[in-house]
Amino acid sequence: MRERTFVMVKPDGVAKGLTDEIVARVERAGLKIVSMRRMKLDRGLAEELYSVHRGNDFFERLVEHVLSGEVVVMLVEGERAIARMRELSGATDPAKAAKGTIRGDFGSSITENIIHAADSAESTRQELSLFF
Repeated sequence: MRERTFVMVKPDGVAKGLTDEIVARVERAGLKIVSMRRMKLDRGLAEELYSVHRGNDFFERLVEHVLSGEVVVMLVEGERAIARMRELSGATDPAKAAKGTIRGDFGSSITENIIHAADSAESTRQELSLFF
């Protein structure tokens, strides 16, 4: 099933110069980047992006991290795009992420894990509506 998903290179990924590598991995996986832009989030947008985590002890850390520098947001399209981007990204905790995944290869902590990828069709709709 062809679908669209939301992907964001987080500030740690941008600061480490990993945007081109991440784009290359997405494209090698047969997915298409329909739209992409580099930007700085404001607090309202960051809180809305992570609103599903509001009330959790890590919510403020997530928000502060995405506010710490520029991000690259992408609208990605392809067969099973949501699941495939989650597979490419790897487990949220880089210590548990498989080698060969973005987080397994480049992440340093649960917060500084390089990439955000929507985890469901519902999240995709909400997140894409914020950025595209």
